[in-house]
Amino acid sequence: MGEREDGSGVLVRVSTEAPFRQIVGQIRAQIDGGQLRPGDRVPSARQITAEWGVAIATATKVLAALRAEGLVEAVRGVGTIVADRDEPAEPVRRERRQRPAAAEPTREQMVRHALALADAEGLEAVSMRRLATEFGLATMSLYRFVRGKDDLVRLMIDAAFAEAPLPAVPPKGVQAQLTVASRQLWGIFRRHPWLAPAMSITRPEFAPHGMKYTEWSLAALDSLGLSETEMMQIHLSIFAFVRGLAMGFATEAQAAQHTGMSSDEWMERQAATFDDLIGSGRFPMVARISAIPDFELGLDAVFDYGLPRFLHGILPN
Repeated sequence: MGEREDGSGVLVRVSTEAPFRQIVGQIRAQIDGGQLRPGDRVPSARQITAEWGVAIATATKVLAALRAEGLVEAVRGVGTIVADRDEPAEPVRRERRQRPAAAEPTREQMVRHALALADAEGLEAVSMRRLATEFGLATMSLYRFVRGKDDLVRLMIDAAFAEAPLPAVPPKGVQAQLTVASRQLWGIFRRHPWLAPAMSITRPEFAPHGMKYTEWSLAALDSLGLSETEMMQIHLSIFAFVRGLAMGFATEAQAAQHTGMSSDEWMERQAATFDDLIGSGRFPMVARISAIPDFELGLDAVFDYGLPRFLHGILPN
C-alpha cells in the first residue's frame, strides 16, 4: 500500500499492487470465502474487462494466474470454473503430482503433458518455458528432447493421431473406406479442439501416425484407376472438408472460455434479437427453418449430414 493526497490535501491509502494481482486477490477471496464454490463459473476474460476496466490481456493474465494456483480450471463448452481442490482438477496437474519430483521426464511424457495442456487451455498455453517450469527443469534443457515449439507440436499431432489407429482390415468399397478414415479424423479433431487449426494443407506436418491416414485414403482410391494427381486432390479435398468443419471446435472452446457461456446459453441470450429479426418479415426462409422443432445446429449434425453427400459428389461414378 502507498499514500497520496486527494483533491482536498488529505492523505489516502492506495494500492501499489499490479492491477491483475488485485483482481486475482479479489476473486481468490471470493473462492476462499465460499461466495464462489467448486463448479461455479468465475468471471470470463470479457467480464473481467468490463467489471474492472482492464485490458483483455490483463484479464487473460488473471485467469492464467488463478489456474496456476489451482483455484480454477477451464472446462470445454462451459468456461472457467472453480476447481475442487480436494481432487486435482486438471489432468495436467494430476499427472504432475503423481510424478516423483526427482524423475527425469521422457520425451513421451513431455509430449503427453503438452497434449493435455493444449486440450485444457488451447495450443497457445503450451510453451517451452511453461513445460520447463512444470517439469522443474531449465528451459534450455528441453532442447535435449525437442528441437523447439514447432517440433513439439509435430510430436503432439502425431500422438493425437496415434490414439485412433485405423482398422487393420479395411471395409469393402472405396466410399466405405473413406468414410471410416473421415469419421476417425473427425473424432480426433473433436477430442483435441486445437488440432484442426494447427494442421495445414500447404505446409503438412510429417507425423508418421497422421501420414497413415493419407496412405489409407490413397490406397482406397488406387482401385479407381485415377492418376496420382487426381487421387491426391480427392484426398486433400476430403481432408479439407473434415478439417474445415472441425475448426468450429476451437472457435467454440475459445468462445466458451472468453464468455463463460456454453453455445446453448449464448443462443438463449440472443433469443430476443433473433425473434425481432424474424418478426420483421425480412427473412421468411430463415423463419420457416426456425419453426422446425428440435432442429440441431451442432457441428456433429452438420458433419453427419454432409460427409456422405460430399463423398458421393467427389468420387467418380
